[in-house]
Amino acid sequence: MKRVLKWTAIVLAVVLVAIQFVPVDRTNPPPGQTIAAPPEVQAILKRACFDCHSNETHWPWYSYIAPVSWLVAHDVEDGRKHLNLSIWGDMPKAKRDSKAIEMYEEVESGEMPLKAYVLLHSEAKLSPADVALLKAWSDEL
Repeated sequence: MKRVLKWTAIVLAVVLVAIQFVPVDRTNPPPGQTIAAPPEVQAILKRACFDCHSNETHWPWYSYIAPVSWLVAHDVEDGRKHLNLSIWGDMPKAKRDSKAIEMYEEVESGEMPLKAYVLLHSEAKLSPADVALLKAWSDEL
């Protein structure tokens, strides 16, 4: 039994080392026309949304360790695909308006920011005042 455990541990260690060499795309493309919003809205978006929904992602230390790096890169890629605040100004006004409403609805329902993200980034937790400010901003558009 000890022999099996020893070999299992060795194989697991080799696999964990080997997967570190699987490449992960952690690039930040150049921004387009970023979101134009009042400073207080900008502050909320930067601390709670920009890491996954912009080309200004701050890649934390754990985004360099597989298999977590794969999950982080996937979340950022998916986040940018759904909403990229770095190209906000490049979108037609109608699309910006609908994205602003969608953004508020996801924040209000608690879908965003992702709970796993907030666990590691407590500053991303949105207060009721933050949510109200996002609502007022989306209503103004």
